[in-house]
Amino acid sequence: MSMFKLTGKSGNARLGTLKTVHGKIDTPFFMPIATVGAIKGLTTDEIKDSGAQILLSNTYHLHLRPGEDIVKKAGGLHKFMNWDGPILTDSGGYQVFSLSKIRKLKDDGVEFQSHLDGKKIFLTPEKAIDIQMKLGSDIMMVLDECPAAEKDRKYVEKSLKLTTEWAKRCQTFFNKKRRDSINAVSTTNVGKTSRLLFGIVQGGMFPDLRELSAKQLVEIGFDGYAIGGLSVGEPNKVMYKIIEKTIPHLPEDKPRYLMGVGTPEDILEAVSRGIDMFDCVLPTRNARHGYLFTSKGVVRIRNEQYKEDFTPLDKKCDCYTCKNFTKAYLRHLFISNEILSLRLNTLHNVAFYLRLMSDIRGAIKEDKFKQFKRSLLASLAS
Repeated sequence: MSMFKLTGKSGNARLGTLKTVHGKIDTPFFMPIATVGAIKGLTTDEIKDSGAQILLSNTYHLHLRPGEDIVKKAGGLHKFMNWDGPILTDSGGYQVFSLSKIRKLKDDGVEFQSHLDGKKIFLTPEKAIDIQMKLGSDIMMVLDECPAAEKDRKYVEKSLKLTTEWAKRCQTFFNKKRRDSINAVSTTNVGKTSRLLFGIVQGGMFPDLRELSAKQLVEIGFDGYAIGGLSVGEPNKVMYKIIEKTIPHLPEDKPRYLMGVGTPEDILEAVSRGIDMFDCVLPTRNARHGYLFTSKGVVRIRNEQYKEDFTPLDKKCDCYTCKNFTKAYLRHLFISNEILSLRLNTLHNVAFYLRLMSDIRGAIKEDKFKQFKRSLLASLAS
């Protein structure tokens, strides 16, 4: 039985539901990033109250500390971090890209030198899935290599071959474990839904390699398909072109996940091309640096112009920050290096992204997404 159901369309924008062990998620959706099982400065209750349906955590970082065995002893990542909604875990594949200076690629896996203590760690496709199983992830990702945007065709072809082989190995190992997982879940109060495994389309900036990757993954067969290796330095127009060239080769009845993207503008463009799932560090990272998303564009809260601005950050936002504090106060906290600044800024940015996704879903439901997109893009550019 398919865990994904399309419930509406507006142009190429899709509305649907994705069933997981820990509940249904309305698509399109955005996943706030809780890399090590926490969103910096916020509690899981605050995240839930902001409208989050699902969180993203990272296999590599949780493997380093506290370790998947400790998380499993705690009752799984959901219990460990006090979150009863779905969790997606990345496989560590992005770290193959971001930590390229302290890792070595091999045919059977990747060797990392821990950025914490220098200890060598060897991550195989099977190990990546095993860690995610122990964490108790609802949605797991295959191990892949994410090549940098500037890599030439010869390198990307070799990388794609490796990624496809790793995807096969992940699927084989996952299938062996899935039955045990289903049986274990059936004894709990969360139902008999299976854990899900997603493949990741790679292929660099080469449309024909993207097509090849998508076709190879569909042949293997996954519960959903991610488009990886974008937002790694390429121009936005190139990213949109790659999405357009990839989507026709992915199943209509499976969720589509654009990894690591992006700005509100990028999300609108990707939804209009048929993407269902998003994650990005921007709302939380930018919040810590005083870059706040609003319906009128980005506010750089440290700027002198807000010193005596006693209006809310965003009049259209009903988050705790906007309902209770002015831009002048938020600027004061930021330039004073107060911890409260980090919390209030993060709370707002996360709420902004989640409200954006809710508004997108509403526009698709009413078959007015094209008009909604045009209006919001104009507002964000004002």
